[in-house]
Amino acid sequence: MERTPPHPEMAQFDLQQVLEALVDPVRRSIVTQLDAAGEDIACGGFDMAVSKSTATHHFKVLREAGLIRQYYVGTSRMNALRRAEMDEAFPGLLDALTTRRATSSRT
Repeated sequence: MERTPPHPEMAQFDLQQVLEALVDPVRRSIVTQLDAAGEDIACGGFDMAVSKSTATHHFKVLREAGLIRQYYVGTSRMNALRRAEMDEAFPGLLDALTTRRATSSRT
């Protein structure tokens, strides 16, 4: 049985679905944490105050929108930001999201 969940191909990215995924503050936080880390993060390695089942839902929404790629390393489910693909499909979108967060946290 394949443990890696399905991910949309770039041709399947839908701007409406991506924006709907990013409207939630928890999901935006996941994306910005991945971007700031510059490396993949295990599901349990994020700073978020939600239950495990709620976190699982948020990761699924991000994965189905194409924003993250999930894979296993041992028993850990890892999360990778699909930045290059998102930047190609929707130039500037992730920059606007991560720049705004960085700017607002400095004020």
